[in-house]
Amino acid sequence: MNILKEYVQTTRKLFVVLLLLALTFVYAMFQGGFVSWFLFYSFLPFGLYSILLSIYPFTMVNVIRKTNQKEYTAGEKFIATLEIQRKIPFPLFYMIIEEVIPQQLRTTTLTKGTKVILFPGFKRNLTCQYSFQIPRGEHLFSTIRLKTGDMFGLVEKEIQVDVEDRFLVYPSYINMVYRQIESKFEQGTAASNLNMQRDTTIAVGVREYKPGDRFSWIDWKSSARKNSIMTKEFEQQQSHDVVIVMDRLKSRFFEQTITFTASLVRAVLRKGAQVGFISVGSERTVLPVKSGEMQQHQIFYHLAKVQDDSPFSFAHVVETESKKIYQNVTFMLVTSELTEETVKVIEKMFLRQIELLLFIVKGKDTQLSQDELRLIDEIRKRNYFVKVVYEGGYSDVFFEVSRS
Repeated sequence: MNILKEYVQTTRKLFVVLLLLALTFVYAMFQGGFVSWFLFYSFLPFGLYSILLSIYPFTMVNVIRKTNQKEYTAGEKFIATLEIQRKIPFPLFYMIIEEVIPQQLRTTTLTKGTKVILFPGFKRNLTCQYSFQIPRGEHLFSTIRLKTGDMFGLVEKEIQVDVEDRFLVYPSYINMVYRQIESKFEQGTAASNLNMQRDTTIAVGVREYKPGDRFSWIDWKSSARKNSIMTKEFEQQQSHDVVIVMDRLKSRFFEQTITFTASLVRAVLRKGAQVGFISVGSERTVLPVKSGEMQQHQIFYHLAKVQDDSPFSFAHVVETESKKIYQNVTFMLVTSELTEETVKVIEKMFLRQIELLLFIVKGKDTQLSQDELRLIDEIRKRNYFVKVVYEGGYSDVFFEVSRS
């Protein structure tokens, strides 16, 4: 249908050009004189150019998109270079090159400059460049629009070239220093979830052999000197397991929540702890407790694509998912809105003596409501750690947590 419509429009415009040529010629024939023939010969080259342009195969072009990176972090500069290679060097008065921006980017004001005009003449190879700060998400760039025409706009040609590139933009993060914080219950300190791990690369002394010591731990020099089997004493490191639950309800602070969650995941993993991750929205994502760069990459990959599309309340997600985890872990809840329902779920977790930290993410200079302040006090009465985290204040969050 579009091809037929374009054909009809081209035919109509070509008919107008031929009609104008015919009228000027007839006028010169009947009127005679210098002026009438000058008018005909002056319009003749423009008319002929318009006719040739109408039959010029504008589709015989090759378009290449080159970018400065394949993967980005939110806020980084996306720089794209468009290269247009024409097979026929037909003289063009102008060419408009437009990158058709994905729908999710059109609402931003960051994408200005994605439409440029060039004056190619006889040039076969054309190049243009645009850049903008790219936001978090998965973005598909698929179409480049090219448009040209004659000097008077009598004939215009437009094509869309499919050049597909998909870019994944990971969430930005803030360098954060993590330190473990233990909750205290009315019955005493919560059962420790620390696991003692031996770092067998750091020997701090020797001791006598005990049943269960590994053969590789034996210090042969000390054993020969003391005429008794001696084993190396290694430094013991503490590690613990953390499960981060992120709220995916619709929120105006969702991007800030993503940034804080990414910063939190990175900080905990860099400290050597193991991290699990729970995110429930239109789809349910649960990553088991693990450590290392691969775990961070998997969580960041999810955070790059996730949307605030949860059909369930955050309280429902926390209550449902926490009952499915039987190992001893510390829950870190990340939300932007604190509700009565969430507080009731936290009280149930308190009775089960579950280790828990709650982070409430807000935009810069956002004021808490009286209801939120009241609910925060109720949670702190249980000796749970609650921290309201404001945009731009993520780096020292674990050194500012207060029980008060």
